[in-house]
Amino acid sequence: MLKLNGIDELIARVGTDLGTTDWYDVSQARITAFAQGTEDFESIHLDPDRGREAGFGGTIAHGLYTLSLGPKFLYEIFEMTGHSLGLNYGFDTVRFLSPVRVGSRIRMTARLIDTRPIENGYRFTIRQIFQIEGPDKAACVADSVVAYFH
Repeated sequence: MLKLNGIDELIARVGTDLGTTDWYDVSQARITAFAQGTEDFESIHLDPDRGREAGFGGTIAHGLYTLSLGPKFLYEIFEMTGHSLGLNYGFDTVRFLSPVRVGSRIRMTARLIDTRPIENGYRFTIRQIFQIEGPDKAACVADSVVAYFH
């Protein structure tokens, strides 16, 4: 895990990879829990027969489930200290490129691509690349924005 003390240490890393997580198991139990929490009961996520009919070979994870793992993965990649507050500031872009099938494993690489000053701090754009194990394909690529304040 990368340990950074202060906003200036993160600014110095613009243009670099911050790290890559370990592989994470995508189970049906996790997909179902996400469906229950969001009340998104689309059948391709919950019914293996419907997933096969749709050409996925079984159920697939919600795209937003994959994206929602971003904060968990960022906490695994780096730790920030020396600031008063860090906030999820949103996303500039999100693309879902490949379905994440139940039983697969994914991981995320974080690349710091930009920083800009904001009132009392800086916003950082972090490209989150969610990879599927095996074919090593990207499931999702998202430019997340995180703000850190002095």
